[in-house]
Amino acid sequence: MKHAKLLVVNCFKRVSKSFSTSPFSLQRHYKILVVGAGSGGCSIAHKFSSKLKAGHVGIIEPSNDHFYQPMWTLVGAGMANLANSGKKMSKVIPKKADWLQTKAMAFDPDKCTVTLETGEQVHYDYLVMATGLQLNYNKIKGLPEGFDTDPSLCSVYDYNLVQKTLPAIQNFKGGNAIFTLPNTPIKCSGAPQQIMYLADEMWTENGIRDKANIYYNSSMPVIFYVQKYADTLHKVLDRRGITVNYMRNLMEVRTDTKEAIFQKLDSPKGETETFKYDFLHVTPPMSTPDPVRESPLVDSTGFVEVDKETLQHVKYPNIFALGDCSNVPTSKTSAAAATQGGYLEKNLNAVMNGKQPFAKYDGYSSCPVITSHGKCILVEFNYDCLPLETFPFNQAKERRSMYFLKKNIIPQIYWHMMMRGLWNGPKFLRKVMHLGMDGPEKDYTHPKDIKSND
Repeated sequence: MKHAKLLVVNCFKRVSKSFSTSPFSLQRHYKILVVGAGSGGCSIAHKFSSKLKAGHVGIIEPSNDHFYQPMWTLVGAGMANLANSGKKMSKVIPKKADWLQTKAMAFDPDKCTVTLETGEQVHYDYLVMATGLQLNYNKIKGLPEGFDTDPSLCSVYDYNLVQKTLPAIQNFKGGNAIFTLPNTPIKCSGAPQQIMYLADEMWTENGIRDKANIYYNSSMPVIFYVQKYADTLHKVLDRRGITVNYMRNLMEVRTDTKEAIFQKLDSPKGETETFKYDFLHVTPPMSTPDPVRESPLVDSTGFVEVDKETLQHVKYPNIFALGDCSNVPTSKTSAAAATQGGYLEKNLNAVMNGKQPFAKYDGYSSCPVITSHGKCILVEFNYDCLPLETFPFNQAKERRSMYFLKKNIIPQIYWHMMMRGLWNGPKFLRKVMHLGMDGPEKDYTHPKDIKSND
């Protein structure tokens, strides 16, 4: 804790010496500086701007719009309107926080500064990293330019490309339909399967399913790391006649010959496998934004290195991170970010008051997986990949009630509670539902014991 106090004192000293004849002579200084106005960043900014005076919280975010991206799977399947998935950023950033509408380009945690795209160096006492992930379609040879020339290529992960998804599904008349999952951490890990199940349903309704060969080419060795939900998903895949190819990573798309080249991750010789495609949904490789990945804040994988329980940086005690940009080993979802926000709030408050962080995040994450129009599996689990379910019934079963929750209730919780810093996940609700019990189920195999052909 002495290290944390020393960092803050040094920050004040540097600010006192910041007067010069430069364009940024009156350098801005914030008690708390949040980088990123996604779900986690906005939530934290709301939590602390409501406690501190105006001007004490700054939030760096270049975008004009904020999107509820889990809705894009439904948009791609024609079940939701893209316009309803977003709001103006000015409507979701707290009024008492200063919005610095530019990019963060460099981080100096020893000097407690963030350099903006304008060249200005902004000082902080405490920094919260919530930058989310960037989409790296360019890491796949032939993309992103291939999207411009091939209408059978689509993706629900990008604002422009999700608009190509429904036409691509509707125009598919048969042949090979391939859905991919890359070998990097991704946000909304259930989305690639969800759009596949919904496309399969549409093709069945249109009478062309018997002309289609559907492939799920995944870089993972299993369909899902939580065995309870994997069991159900295997039944869905078998019932639908979908072929799963594990340890296959998309590395190239040749639009002129309609070929997708996959690296065989389980091949010691680095062999590849070529698939002809008539429809190809691409989930891109993802990473933290380049300035974050090139900063001293990250571990060897390029994610902000924090203690997985306290969310405090392992080297810089006045820095915290939540959401997709952190290296906590759980699924990257808005549900995880919401829960992390509650723990981060408690621990940052403790550090600001000269105490040790005490609240311990258990890795809770959730990913509702829509398996058809009107049916959904509500996946919830912890760091140990054990089910941590909110409702007092088996959530691995496909249910209409969980579909209603996913489509209608969760977006309202997101916009009206989480984005205002009022939602820290369903832990309280889970305790009520389970009569005060709040432990994970423990009768399922740990992922290290799962075989790829389970």
